[in-house]
Amino acid sequence: MAGYPLLCLENPLLDIQAVGDAALLEKYGLKDNDAILAEDKHMGLYDELMKLDAKLIAGGAAQNTARGAQYILPDNSVVYIGCVGKDKYADLLKDACTKAGVHTEYRVDDVQPTGKCGVIITGHNRSMCTHLAAANEYKPEHLKQPQIWDLVEKAQVYYVGGYHLTVSVPAILALAEEAAAKNKIFMLSLSAPFIPQFFKDQLDTVLPYTDYTFCNETEARSYSESHGWGTDDIVEITKKLAQLPKKNTSRPRIAIVTQGTLPTVAASVKPDGQVEVKEFAVREISKDAITDTNGAGDAFAGGFAAGIVQGKSLEESIDMGQWLASLSIQELGPSFPATKRTYTKQ
Repeated sequence: MAGYPLLCLENPLLDIQAVGDAALLEKYGLKDNDAILAEDKHMGLYDELMKLDAKLIAGGAAQNTARGAQYILPDNSVVYIGCVGKDKYADLLKDACTKAGVHTEYRVDDVQPTGKCGVIITGHNRSMCTHLAAANEYKPEHLKQPQIWDLVEKAQVYYVGGYHLTVSVPAILALAEEAAAKNKIFMLSLSAPFIPQFFKDQLDTVLPYTDYTFCNETEARSYSESHGWGTDDIVEITKKLAQLPKKNTSRPRIAIVTQGTLPTVAASVKPDGQVEVKEFAVREISKDAITDTNGAGDAFAGGFAAGIVQGKSLEESIDMGQWLASLSIQELGPSFPATKRTYTKQ
């Protein structure tokens, strides 16, 4: 089996996006700008959206990142691992990844259906209804199968989305320990404010292994609050994240906090113990050009990871992340231009 330099692990979802109306929202008891978990009454929504000329995207935060990295990298650079059901939605998800050039190795669950996120678009609003289902059923035994572990051993960079902390910490730790033992690169995104709030212990088990820790300003402040740091200053939090205990001491940890249109903050610990902080202005685009900011952070992580895989500097990797995020927010949903663009340094 071929090797892929970047391996991503998380919870795959098929995003089914379609333009709807107030009647469709009312039928399923949804609000026009909301994000909820699906209940039994929502199960008919996904097939109904499919009949509305839906746009299908291989979603879930880290799968968005995997597609973003592959958008920049040479062919056959990214493999994505997660869990799906045994149904038509799994086939659609795999096809969407294949079109994006991402190789998938899904665990197939016999009981739960493939995870889906139904997105009803009404004007500038979007109502998201997520049925996690099989996405929550990943098992570390799948990762340890010889053909899958072979991919793990061949990869040089691991990227894990924080949502997987709610599913399988042992699978994350297997990758983390492999990275630390072989001096490979391990990246983790906090993914959502509720992760440091409600999955604090799971997060703290994994953070000692991170070479790169990603979050946005809301997630950073949530981490600070849940750990009693007593500050909401982003520069201070970024510095503290960089200084957390680390297993592999042959690499400095770099903490990166994005802040929407405000500068991205990066902090790293130097050999003498001093913390270096750098700020990077985002790429400006006109407000009129912005279509959808959903998934911008995933796109940033994808561009950044692509830079690290290619051996680029921190500065250029951040610029690659910001470039890809600026492309993504001009598309509908967490996606990228159909006509492939080539990265140019700012």
